[in-house]
Amino acid sequence: MTNKETHWSNHPGDEGPVTVSVSRKVKPGSEAAYEQCVSDLVSAAADFKGHQGATILRPSSATNDEYVIIYRFDNYTNCQGWEQSEVRAQLLKNLEGLVEGEASTQQGTGLEFWFTLPELPAHKPPSPHKMAIVLIGIVYALVLGLNLLLKPLLGPLPSAITILIVVVLQVLLMTYVIMPRVTVLLKHWLFDD
Repeated sequence: MTNKETHWSNHPGDEGPVTVSVSRKVKPGSEAAYEQCVSDLVSAAADFKGHQGATILRPSSATNDEYVIIYRFDNYTNCQGWEQSEVRAQLLKNLEGLVEGEASTQQGTGLEFWFTLPELPAHKPPSPHKMAIVLIGIVYALVLGLNLLLKPLLGPLPSAITILIVVVLQVLLMTYVIMPRVTVLLKHWLFDD
């Protein structure tokens, strides 16, 4: 079984998390066997260094009537460790005869993580200039807002500690609160081909 691969980042490396999305069309009547094979794959991947979880989306109009497996590793090297493992190769053999055509695999590293839509996991990320425009605005607003808000509380602390606290809060807010909402709000502009 061969995969069509689309690498979203020109220079993936160990600098951050890697998210991989694999879409497959399952032959009618093979759904239960496919789901068992995928369950085995997800369980095996969890034992590999750097694994940060997996999500399985069942066929729907949002997934183009395909199963989509999304898994995440803490860096590119650990992701490759899983993808090139003998364990994974053996488990993938179990999918033969259960799927139609080739799997579509997409891999994202770096900034693309902040511009993902769970309902559209297999879409390519926005153009770099659109990501830059959005991030510049959000980072500026967050840094300014956090500095104004926290200055009275953090004033006596050394600058290095203050900056660390602001950066940690900024990244957490962007990752879990702001970017998921902004990406949904701007999805028509961001993902406009």
